[in-house]
Amino acid sequence: MEIKQLTDNAEKQKVTRLILEALPDWFGIPQARENYIAESTDNIFFCAYDGDRPVGFLYLKETGSATVELYVMGVLMEFHRKGIGRELFCRAKKAASEQGYSFIQVKTVQMGKYEEYDRTNRFYLSLGFQEFEVFPTLWDEWNPCQIYVMSLK
Repeated sequence: MEIKQLTDNAEKQKVTRLILEALPDWFGIPQARENYIAESTDNIFFCAYDGDRPVGFLYLKETGSATVELYVMGVLMEFHRKGIGRELFCRAKKAASEQGYSFIQVKTVQMGKYEEYDRTNRFYLSLGFQEFEVFPTLWDEWNPCQIYVMSLK
C-alpha cells in the first residue's frame, strides 16, 4: 500500500468519484456526492494505492484561518480495517500541522442513529478526535450532525 499526496485537480476528482460511487451506504445521495467531487480540487488531498489502483482517499478543506476540516474520506469496503484510513489521516494531519493549522475538525452523523455511521464515529474517536458539539438539524432531523475536533499543536 502506498499513500501519495495528489496535486492534479483532474486526478483528485477522478479518484473522489471512483471511491465515493463505490460506497453508496455513505455517499448514496447523488447531489452530495457530486459536491464532494467538485470541491476536491485545490485542497490538501491524499490517496491510497494498491499497486496503481486507488483504494482510498481523503481531503482537507480550510474552514477558518486556524482550522481545516477532514471534509471527506472514503476507503473501498474490501480494504476496510486494514489501517488505510488511519494512515491517510496521519499523513493529512501532518500536512495540516506543517501548513500552520491549529485544529482539525470532522462532521458525521451523531452516534446511535445508524450502525454504518456508528462505525465511522468509533473510527474518528480512535484517531483521537473529541466530541465538540451536535447540531440536531444542520443537515436534517434524521441526520443530526456530530462535530469532532482535535488540536494539532
